[in-house]
Amino acid sequence: MNAWNPPPPADPLPTPNASQQFHNMHAHWLDSDRRFLVLFDFDETIINESSDDAVVRALPNQRLPDWLRNSFREGRYNEHMQKVLAYMGEQGVTEASIQAVVEEIPPTPGLLYLLEYLHSQQQDFELVVVSDANMYFIETWLEHAGVRHLFRKIFTNPASFDGSGRLVLLPFHSHSCSGCPENMCKQVIFREYLSGRQKELGGVPFQRVFYIGDGANDICPSLALGPRDTAFPRRDFPMHRLLQSQAGKFKANVVPWVSGEEIVGCLKKVIEQR
Repeated sequence: MNAWNPPPPADPLPTPNASQQFHNMHAHWLDSDRRFLVLFDFDETIINESSDDAVVRALPNQRLPDWLRNSFREGRYNEHMQKVLAYMGEQGVTEASIQAVVEEIPPTPGLLYLLEYLHSQQQDFELVVVSDANMYFIETWLEHAGVRHLFRKIFTNPASFDGSGRLVLLPFHSHSCSGCPENMCKQVIFREYLSGRQKELGGVPFQRVFYIGDGANDICPSLALGPRDTAFPRRDFPMHRLLQSQAGKFKANVVPWVSGEEIVGCLKKVIEQR
């Protein structure tokens, strides 16, 4: 897991003036547009392990050679996984083998229950994945679990099989955040998505944002959450420990979780308050 160095404080997210917001709420939210945004990490949040670690089980001896494992450099994990997938291709690992391993990864406890609940309240909740895994792993797992259709958007590193049958991974974007891996800053993604959706909804922001994660790279987007929003760090994982040690930096409510059922309990209270 990459170490996290806090970036500079984020500027406030844009908010429309009161009269414009009132007009737009009548124009949009009363037409059943979703009022709450839920952002999910993938590895060790939706699924109960790292998909990058799991996929190694598709190798004939189910482990990487020491020279490859030791080639990792801090902040350059995407580059390291490019080498891992290239090595797997050289070892003759097929798409079918990778697919089978990914589909077998278990969900995190209670996460399918959480998704079932959010589906039952789909008029209120918009779901998005923001992950430093890759598109092939995420879509393969979500499709197999029968929940891909619940997510409006997936932000992750591109990955697809080339003509030789090798899974080729690319970086998601470049950015200037000094605290995040060079291939992805989740706060940049989050803020751009909020801004774009607000424009699409005629200037109306989401009433609340919920961020569910576990890792050090889930701290940076949490800095952009406001006092009405909630960060859900997986208990005793890096995100939780960092939030505890730097609590004064964050405006959002913080609700640690072990099971998705705990998150459902919190979201139900929000629905009841409307």
